[in-house]
Amino acid sequence: MEGETSWVSHGLNNVHRGFEFDAFFEVADEGNREAASVSLDLILPDDLLERILSYLPIASIFRAGSVCRRWHEIVSSRRFIWNLSHVLTQKPWYFMFTSSDEPVGYAFDPILRKWYGIELPYIETSNWFIASSCGLVCFMDNDSRSQLYVCNPIMKECKKLLEPPGLKFSDYSALAISVNRVSHNYSVSIVKSKQVPGNFFQWDLSVHIYDSETMMWATPLTEVLTGWRGGDESIICDGILYFLIYSTGGGASESRHGLVTYNLCSRSSHGLLMRSFIPAPCSLTCGRLMNIKEKLIMVGGIGKQDRSDIIKGIGIWALEGKGWHEIARMPHKFFQGFGEFDDVFASSGTDDLIYIQSYGAPALLVFDVNQKQWRWAQKCPVTKRFPLQLFTGFCFEPRLEIVP
Repeated sequence: MEGETSWVSHGLNNVHRGFEFDAFFEVADEGNREAASVSLDLILPDDLLERILSYLPIASIFRAGSVCRRWHEIVSSRRFIWNLSHVLTQKPWYFMFTSSDEPVGYAFDPILRKWYGIELPYIETSNWFIASSCGLVCFMDNDSRSQLYVCNPIMKECKKLLEPPGLKFSDYSALAISVNRVSHNYSVSIVKSKQVPGNFFQWDLSVHIYDSETMMWATPLTEVLTGWRGGDESIICDGILYFLIYSTGGGASESRHGLVTYNLCSRSSHGLLMRSFIPAPCSLTCGRLMNIKEKLIMVGGIGKQDRSDIIKGIGIWALEGKGWHEIARMPHKFFQGFGEFDDVFASSGTDDLIYIQSYGAPALLVFDVNQKQWRWAQKCPVTKRFPLQLFTGFCFEPRLEIVP
């Protein structure tokens, strides 16, 4: 690929399945290349060297595997990969699709501030539904919405799930996944919404849950909403499924967006969704939900007072009980830095980083929740080729020890 150099020449063996990595590629950075001496290698015992290497960023672990046979054997060992789960979590990467027709793009590493070219298995186009949690990414096709895969994009391990129950062709679907960081079991949820025939104000809504332990789907809830419909935004935090609903008119609420919750532990089948209704913090053009250390965070486009469908800024809120607490608002200079900004945009986050991207340009903005700092990511190595070219993406944790 033009403008890139080989990152790993021989690949790193996947000890779980005997799978060999394809070569990763890194955007060339001539000003950052320095010769490194490894003299300490001669005096460090294997267990100490293994511990040191386990604290490297994921990209550096791949580099370490190509230094010499000893290092390669260490980072390829089952013990090393298992021990990675006991060190600090990696900062989430952001994968940016650079084509509307093909699932190609680059992944941004916020630690080394570099972009890497990686391939996503099975996904066919960039408009598939995507959700991620703790190193695993779930894909669902946007046509029949019956093809579901869970994969580790770093390990290239992928599993196809059974076709979900319920309506095969719903008007709206929201996908979410939650991984248990101890057992590595996971749950996948799909919230389906379809208009009741002949009634614009009523919508059938159903919740479907997949359990990786039983490898089975369940449909614990079906309900008819009046004046509201489901959408394509949902997230799981601490055993609670949150999803946005959207006003269809005919109700007393002035808000266009609302949030409802469903407890995945109790899985009540009673129609109580609207009792958990939480109105949006303000008039929004769109909302994006994310799990930041098991706390629900929403990034939303703030609508103008007289024209709520026109964006005037972007805010970030945390859900506290039944109310929203604003934790940040994008400074105007960054908002202007996107150029022409649509009323809807891409945003996802985990750990303590939130990524925000305009659909109309490859610019990527990063917000550090802990430091309360905004910064631009390094420029993605792609240019806009035509006016209607769209860009989107998602974030995920780069992990080696979790497979579906």
